[in-house]
Amino acid sequence: MEIGELRGKIDGIDQKLAELFRERMEVSRDIARWKSGSGRAVRDRKREREVLTKATELAGEEFESYTKVLFTTLMSLSRSYQHELTEPDPLSDALREAMDNTPELFPRKATVACQGIEGAYSQQACDKLFSLPSIAYFSNWGSVFSAVESGMCRYGILPIENSTHGSVYEIYDLMRRHHFYIVRSLRLRIDHALLTKPGVDFSEIKTIVSHHQALGQCSEFLASLKGVETRPCANTALAAREVAESSDRSIACISSHSCADTYGLVECRSGIANSDSNYTRFICIAREPEIYPGSDRVSIMLNLPHEPGSLYELLSRFAALDLNVRKLESRPIPGSDFEFTFYFDLEANLRSPDVLRLIGGLRRDIPSLAFLGAYSEV
Repeated sequence: MEIGELRGKIDGIDQKLAELFRERMEVSRDIARWKSGSGRAVRDRKREREVLTKATELAGEEFESYTKVLFTTLMSLSRSYQHELTEPDPLSDALREAMDNTPELFPRKATVACQGIEGAYSQQACDKLFSLPSIAYFSNWGSVFSAVESGMCRYGILPIENSTHGSVYEIYDLMRRHHFYIVRSLRLRIDHALLTKPGVDFSEIKTIVSHHQALGQCSEFLASLKGVETRPCANTALAAREVAESSDRSIACISSHSCADTYGLVECRSGIANSDSNYTRFICIAREPEIYPGSDRVSIMLNLPHEPGSLYELLSRFAALDLNVRKLESRPIPGSDFEFTFYFDLEANLRSPDVLRLIGGLRRDIPSLAFLGAYSEV
């Protein structure tokens, strides 16, 4: 047969498949009503296994695995539709309310929590997001989350990933323990320099102190040094202050140009990062959801069952709406046996009814899902 004839056959089969799919979903709607009236749960795992067994047997050995994927997807869609018909969707209602109540413009001034001290990269990110921030400094990232969660500060600034050194895992782990929403994100160029007290020669340096992320981002430079030890500290600005206050001329730090001016230090070496394109992504968090016009990113976190196909099933639902997954991160759940929490950053706009329906449906299907925010990046 010619290719045109073969494609014609495919078109005819596809038409029948579409008609049968519509018919299947209509029957699923009737089943949802019956389950709702009888108090039965939407998911029936025993019935799903029976369907998969029968379908794969009918398809034959050659197409067994493909048939399993197809019918697993069909049953997932059916469950989602039944959940939508039988269960309330408080998350979608809350998100609509947030979109209605959020002002058009991001605020110019606010009380903002940052980790570290004056000169920290978090403070620099804060100054780019807000024209007139009132900054409250905290010693660790957990305290930034707590300050926002308690209402002490309206916003908090936190680093979440670096372009060369990867994710800041401590932030992802803290996300599980706190209630917050991402309202904006920012990419800040990081330009590390080696700072010393005035008059110190490079040959005198024996110890370099900085945050462990900064040490990692400058690992190639550090590896080239002989007889110099490194020591991590809580923040690059704290490292600069330590050098400034120390009487030891052999101690230096990796910090920012801003900290050199702030703490009276000099740049002994500049451009020491592994890459000239070194950026850190910061998130701005709030206690309540704020969804500003133009927000085109959605972040969620959830736990998935430790079984084949669970992640694929979720990703297929994103793909069905042409949603790009910008970031996927997994972190182990403490006390569990190889189970993980997954974090997703999606290119998505909640003002799309399909996207809002998807997020609400996922919340019904996956009770562990936490909506982390809809925002834009600057």
